[in-house]
Amino acid sequence: MLDFILKILFIFLWASAFVAAKLGLSDAGPFSMLAVRFIIVSFLFALIVLIFKANWPKIKDIPNIIVVGILLHGFYLGGVFFAISKGTSAGLSSLIVSIHPILTCFLAVILIKERITTEKWIGIFLGFFGMIIVIWPRLGGELPLIGFISCCIALTAISFGTVIQKRYLEHMEILGGNTIQAISAAIFFALVLNFTEPFKFNLTIDLFISMSWLILMVSIGAISILMLLISRGKMSSTASLFFLAPPVSAILGYFIFKEELNTFGIIGFIITCTGVWLVNREVKKY
Repeated sequence: MLDFILKILFIFLWASAFVAAKLGLSDAGPFSMLAVRFIIVSFLFALIVLIFKANWPKIKDIPNIIVVGILLHGFYLGGVFFAISKGTSAGLSSLIVSIHPILTCFLAVILIKERITTEKWIGIFLGFFGMIIVIWPRLGGELPLIGFISCCIALTAISFGTVIQKRYLEHMEILGGNTIQAISAAIFFALVLNFTEPFKFNLTIDLFISMSWLILMVSIGAISILMLLISRGKMSSTASLFFLAPPVSAILGYFIFKEELNTFGIIGFIITCTGVWLVNREVKKY
């Protein structure tokens, strides 16, 4: 029951990040926004660790924690935000990076020898097909080459980051580990910002709402849940949850930005839910 609640909560929070990013990027540069975000997140995580007297990760795990932090927060989020800022639609960005469960499953088979059943593969591809049905009607305009490259970098980063987290950091101290990952991301974005864009951060109401949600609900909430889910279950099951981000994002976009949600979108959402259920359901052994 706990896993089910965590998965539902994670799906909603992760999907909401695309909507929150769209809300804030008109008033801030992508790397400026992410640099400020992770500086604040680093302080908040460190404060939480001190208040709750949480344990810090083992020294031998820190290099892998830093690598995962840079991959999941740096290259993944940086790639998505940069792509959107360059004219790639949020829906198309979501579509490209959300195919990472397929890449993650292949990596899991190759690198950590995880066994994926035929039923799970059917679920994965059903999820991918349903996701396309949801996103496709929302795609508009041509995809800039720089946006496509940026999304591909993000896709690769989150896939490898998930595998490394499962392979080497399955029992990581979540609060302490997330603090180190956030600090790594803050340093990463500070360096990237120094070489790529002038600092732009006009604190409007929209940007304040966007940043507050991304910091508290996504960076702290969703990422902590993700690390917990990875440690508690199989990678294929956890990775499949990302398939629900595009359809849930479409629903949120419908209510918040009045974006179109047609019959095909609803059908795709149902297909995607079916695929994720197949991947996540427990098969009873008699």
